[in-house]
Amino acid sequence: MPPVPRLALSAIAGIRNRTHTTLSARLKSYRQATLTVLGLVLLLTACGQEYPQSTLAPLSDASQEIQDLFVSIFWWAVVVFVVVEGLLIVAVVRFRDRGDGKTPKPVHGHTLMEIGWTLAPAVILVMIAVPTIRSVWILDLPSPDPDALEIEVIGHQWWWEFRYPEQGIVTANELHVPVGRTVSVSLESADVIHSFWFPRAAGKRDVVPGHRNELWFKVDSAGTYPGACAEFCGESHALMLMRLVAEDTQDFEAWVQRMREPSVEPATQLAREGRDVFLGSACIACHTIEGTTAQAAVGPDLTHVGSRRTIAAGVLENTPEEMARWLRAPEAVKPGVLMPNQNLTEEQIEKLVAYLSSLQ
Repeated sequence: MPPVPRLALSAIAGIRNRTHTTLSARLKSYRQATLTVLGLVLLLTACGQEYPQSTLAPLSDASQEIQDLFVSIFWWAVVVFVVVEGLLIVAVVRFRDRGDGKTPKPVHGHTLMEIGWTLAPAVILVMIAVPTIRSVWILDLPSPDPDALEIEVIGHQWWWEFRYPEQGIVTANELHVPVGRTVSVSLESADVIHSFWFPRAAGKRDVVPGHRNELWFKVDSAGTYPGACAEFCGESHALMLMRLVAEDTQDFEAWVQRMREPSVEPATQLAREGRDVFLGSACIACHTIEGTTAQAAVGPDLTHVGSRRTIAAGVLENTPEEMARWLRAPEAVKPGVLMPNQNLTEEQIEKLVAYLSSLQ
């Protein structure tokens, strides 16, 4: 076979290089398009309302104060961005290299511009600092309402205890408040540092062992709103959830009345057998059920656990199936949980579920 001419080899190499360049360009274009689509998907996901734990939809006077401050700072940031980027674009266009080979004329200073660039940030900082200090001052003061509802919050690994001293109520993980009445919340921790946060009702506030913090808010619309611990506090920090249940005054008073009542006699034989299992096990070493001999205060008060929407600090819906799952293997639901696995039989679990579900 005769040797391939050098010119043909050069042509082949050129075709190969152009093909490689074209493929590289296409791959780069596809990659950029994919990243753009993924970015848009993430943006749209963040805008979803499936889990509306957002500070951008305030429902109390305290959260509205925070939102107003955020909006004012945001628009100052927009002004700064537009001015800086606008001047940058002007400088790039006006002083670009025009290819004429001329040396740019050096500028050694501009007194008025230097004074302006010094004063402008100072003025903007003052315009931001004054409302910020005002909001911090307002929100850090004690409740402005002398008739505020007093609630004591105690953070535990990994659940929330809510006490209503005036009403004589102790509950867990679901904070009931009346619409239109200021709530004054005192915060303490039983173990490590937590952070109390209902995004739509109030700002974050640390819950510190041996120290009492306070916050206040007044909810303006009824509904159930999610909250969470916002300070890493251990293995199941992300599973330390809670709910804010805002109710009309009449509904709140009815709830208070129900919570004041002790547990009633179980109506079914299965539930009565479940009570016997509960009182004859290690459960009574940690939990309280008013009207029984169970009076411990290590774990959540279970006097009316059947009326709660969730169990395991908001991790599971309060259904018989999920209750059984929790009793069967609590550490599988919440890693590191302090509730021990008592290795209950399926029969014992069935009886306990019937009893606990009856505690309305």
